[in-house]
Amino acid sequence: MAPPRVVADPTARKRVRSKIYGLRTFPEAAAAAGGFGGGAFRDNVREFVRECGDVEEGATAGMPTWCTLLVDERSGAVAPLYTVEECVRFSPRPLCDYCRCMKLWEAAGWGHHWVSKRRYHLIIPTDEEWDRPLSGDALLRNDHLLHGLIHGNGFGHLVTINGRTGGSKFLSGCDLMDLWDRICTALRVREVSVEDTSQKRSLALRLLLGVAYGAPWFARWGYRFAWGSFGVTEDHYRRAIHLLSSLPVDALVADLRPSPRAGHLRRVAAAYRRLSGEPLLAVRDLLRHLLDMKRRRLPPPLPPPPPRGPRKRRRVRDFEEVAAALESRWPVRRLRFAAEVIVGALAEGGGAGRRMTRQEVRDAARLTIGDTGLIDFVLKSLGDCAVGGRVVRRAPHPLTRPGEVERDVGAVYWGLVEGRREAAQAVLDCKHWAKRWGLGDEADDRLRFLVRWKPPGRKAWEAEAEAEAALSRRRPLIPPGEVVVVEAHAAVGELVAEAERAMRDTYCAFERFVAEGVDGVAGEEWEPVMNGGAESGAELWVRGEFGAEALACELRRQGGEVGAEAEAEAEAWAVACACGASDDDGERMVACDACDVWHHTRCAGIADGDPVPPVFFCARCGGGLAAEAAVAAAAAAAGVALRV
Repeated sequence: MAPPRVVADPTARKRVRSKIYGLRTFPEAAAAAGGFGGGAFRDNVREFVRECGDVEEGATAGMPTWCTLLVDERSGAVAPLYTVEECVRFSPRPLCDYCRCMKLWEAAGWGHHWVSKRRYHLIIPTDEEWDRPLSGDALLRNDHLLHGLIHGNGFGHLVTINGRTGGSKFLSGCDLMDLWDRICTALRVREVSVEDTSQKRSLALRLLLGVAYGAPWFARWGYRFAWGSFGVTEDHYRRAIHLLSSLPVDALVADLRPSPRAGHLRRVAAAYRRLSGEPLLAVRDLLRHLLDMKRRRLPPPLPPPPPRGPRKRRRVRDFEEVAAALESRWPVRRLRFAAEVIVGALAEGGGAGRRMTRQEVRDAARLTIGDTGLIDFVLKSLGDCAVGGRVVRRAPHPLTRPGEVERDVGAVYWGLVEGRREAAQAVLDCKHWAKRWGLGDEADDRLRFLVRWKPPGRKAWEAEAEAEAALSRRRPLIPPGEVVVVEAHAAVGELVAEAERAMRDTYCAFERFVAEGVDGVAGEEWEPVMNGGAESGAELWVRGEFGAEALACELRRQGGEVGAEAEAEAEAWAVACACGASDDDGERMVACDACDVWHHTRCAGIADGDPVPPVFFCARCGGGLAAEAAVAAAAAAAGVALRV
């Protein structure tokens, strides 16, 4: 299939794109040629769209949009990369839901960050939409091949990543992740978070790859543990991974209750030990072998060699004898009847030398036999057997071997989930990962600082820090500093002016900010910064006022305002779950109607698919109410009036 031609504006008769870039080298070559990437993200992204993007005539829902064409050097496919600039003040959802998820955690959540004026969406739509303009609801859709969101301060979120498993015919997930990582590096992004919910055939990859290789898929690009749900810490995660990966396969099989899955896992371990010639003692070894086999390309089939002598005949057994020797829950007559039905299906559908797949035979037999367990059991035992004067032969199909390996991977996966439920669940509860980019030691001679705002008067700052510390019950949540870049020969006054410009340009609450000075650099306004005792990469404090309007601004923090209302809300939002969680972690919760304390629905025994009951009491309050009811009933039976 030839790659589609990209037509950004189907209403235009002619549309000429200024440049097309190589997908596997973009934007490194463009950054070197265009000279962007040396400043802070807020400046780099403007240079990026100016240098590499073409303005779209039809804006996306009224937002400025640029298109960059990327050609895949291997397949020749041309994919559009859209950059959409969203103005937060006019957005229907000005506060970022991804930042607000953990708004009281400094180490993980970004709810304490200042609200940026702008956020940028980088989108590669699905293959079918490469020749259409970006739709008006593009920012809300989750079917894009790539969707990244980056705030004006350089903090962002990888919202969607879909490769070939998501329907793309040209781009794999690794191709898209490589591109995303290069873009973040070139634009000097500071940190990106991602929620790993990727699955393959209903199997969570974070468990499979974590047990096999010690880290999830995103760790290949430097993403590290950010936080876990249901009270799981990084130490819990590491211990669970070690326990599962080093677990002996035989011990896992022995601990499973007798079931078809346990038998399948036992056969999988024996078969792959035999095929590999290796012991494959630990679960990690078995999973690695299976995943490597799944990725391995099959060689083309070889022609059969010419016969050199009489061929050795394969031994044929009578199915009556085989059925009598099998240990099964079905009587021999039922096994014989199922075998006759299967042979009849083969004779009808496999005529003229045509072979039938296992699934085709299974579907044909189900028309007569409703017990699929019986059909599967007989199919497994029917190879090289004679039934009614006919011989049934089984042979592996080279095109369906990967599917068989995937079923065997699933056997190991479900064995872990059932045999080591707590450890497997701890790994599954770790979905949030993040990658940080430091300021770095650039090749140029410019100075880079992280500048934080410090209100005039130490008492005011201490009061705010104490209020935030009381809310979080951990430590003061101070917003991160803003990146400020100045020339090596810049004076202190120029540093102050650049810090003021950076704060004004980036954050909604600092639109009228007036900088008065910088703490951390000694010297007068005209003296060089390099003589002030601050080295490149240091953290500085900028003093100044941002006016009474900013104090009333609703767009101050991503997690909401800090003050009396926020304190009351935080007191009402008390989390004390049985799993150990003491804050909102993004999972579904329910509040106790007696004590107003929030608990995870899963920990309260409410399944994910079940609705929350209209009245809910936690274990502590429910136990107390039950005790009071018992005392009241006993007192009433004794004729004693209970005083409440």
